[in-house]
Amino acid sequence: MTAQRWMCIAWPAFLVTVLLEGLVFAVIDPMDLHYVAEGFEMSRQGFYTLAFFMFWGIIALSSALSVFLMSPPKRTDQLNLQTDH
Repeated sequence: MTAQRWMCIAWPAFLVTVLLEGLVFAVIDPMDLHYVAEGFEMSRQGFYTLAFFMFWGIIALSSALSVFLMSPPKRTDQLNLQTDH
């Protein structure tokens, strides 16, 4: 995969992640979630960082799937011509 395709995946995923992070944590305080506070010994900033990279990974997978599905399939008649020679 080319660098341009990687950037077509990473950059939009980063922008959406920034928006999602702002929306989610404008409403939710990680320290108010009891299972998070008890399960992880993590500061707010650490939790924000972890959540950011988790959001970015999930959204990047979605973008990668879009790029993969956008690629044209190889035609079988072209493949047969190449193997016949």
